[in-house]
Amino acid sequence: MSLFLPRFLTTILTSLTFGILLSAADDKPNVIIIYTDDQGTVDLSCYGTSDIHTPHIDSLAKRGVRFRQMYSPSAICSASRAGLLTGRFPARAGVPGNVSSEEGVPGMPTNQFTLAELMKSAGYTTGHIGKWHLGYTPDTMPNAQGFDYSWGHMGGCIDNYSHFFFWKGPNRHDLWRNGEHIHEDGFFFQDSMVREMNGFITRNREKPFFIYWALNSPHYPLQGTAKWRDYYKDLPSPRSKYNAFVSTLDEKIGEMLTHLDQTGLTDNTIIIFQSDHGHSTEERSFFGGGSAGIYRGAKGCLFEGGIRVPSIITLPGVIPENQVRDQMVTGVDWFPTIAELCGIRLPNHHIDGKSIKEVILSKDARSPHDNFYWHLGSGKTPEWVVREDAWKLHGNPRDRSNKAPLTEDDTLFLTNLEMDPTEMVNLASKHPEVVKRLSALQNDYWKSIQETLTSEQ
Repeated sequence: MSLFLPRFLTTILTSLTFGILLSAADDKPNVIIIYTDDQGTVDLSCYGTSDIHTPHIDSLAKRGVRFRQMYSPSAICSASRAGLLTGRFPARAGVPGNVSSEEGVPGMPTNQFTLAELMKSAGYTTGHIGKWHLGYTPDTMPNAQGFDYSWGHMGGCIDNYSHFFFWKGPNRHDLWRNGEHIHEDGFFFQDSMVREMNGFITRNREKPFFIYWALNSPHYPLQGTAKWRDYYKDLPSPRSKYNAFVSTLDEKIGEMLTHLDQTGLTDNTIIIFQSDHGHSTEERSFFGGGSAGIYRGAKGCLFEGGIRVPSIITLPGVIPENQVRDQMVTGVDWFPTIAELCGIRLPNHHIDGKSIKEVILSKDARSPHDNFYWHLGSGKTPEWVVREDAWKLHGNPRDRSNKAPLTEDDTLFLTNLEMDPTEMVNLASKHPEVVKRLSALQNDYWKSIQETLTSEQ
């Protein structure tokens, strides 16, 4: 019928239908966020990659909405997670970069209001499974940040069998349940996460729940199962190692989805899948393995390959199926979007994210952002980006993909993503008026962040 209606009436009817179906299913749908770690921009079959097998995540795309222009809150682990869980620019949340992986060192300030606290205030049981990396003191670990149940590691990464953090000495064991140190030596962490996910779902099936499943894969060490290492044995290294871990995490996600089906909760559960940022080119990832496709950059920098990420949302019978969205949206938008989808009032403080419900419902809806800001690092020359429409001004840029050299003349690096999505040519000298306008925007954003940090001390 909508084929014969004006577009604005179609959008209104879709929104009304959305509200009716959501109410009919349940006043409070369950919510599961699946947050992968260091997964490249295009590293899923449903994003067009031909050498990687991800049928379970692809199945989410078929029954939901997939985003082609979703941006992570930051290009580094802790900052991205802070942005997701607070709905704020990570710098405004007090986490402009990574926090320590050492026990006894705090992380995200305790005055930040998290998505878990929001959901808990609305009657949800809240669970954290997997990686944390937002603080390693009792008041900055998950149970003090709104999570009723927490299981996983507190630092940036662990070995999947010994559960030791080896990145920086001294080597230390890092596995916790509700703030208590536990040992499961030799048990594959990916399997443990599925056990914990499925157990939490089963225990809380009679009431609304929110789960933040922060997988530690495909972050190094690249420890895919023997099945998948054999499957990719003919690919060159490190792509073979990386793909094996991605397919392993896909298989584990499939095991959780099967359990959700078996408990009869699929039709009343919002599932959001997303990577925290781009792929790693660090030594411990064999200097690569993941892919950003045509895009420049990787984890640790604000070129597209560092912040443009795979992302999907599903809710059967409510969210459109097998559709793609090209509007610019961001990871900080999930906070207000989840609140709106679940009928929860937002807290009365500054939130940088905006609800993307209308974008989810319609390919013709406008992006909620006329412009946006990223800020990475806390030194004298932090990396930052202002985006306005297709224009993107990059301050103090770094290229972790090393696709091209950067010189002293590139301190301000201007690109237009419609003209050149690869960001290989600096247009700053050709468009000084754009540089001036976006530089002023950057100054306004940074001033606003500093005012928030001062007022909330």
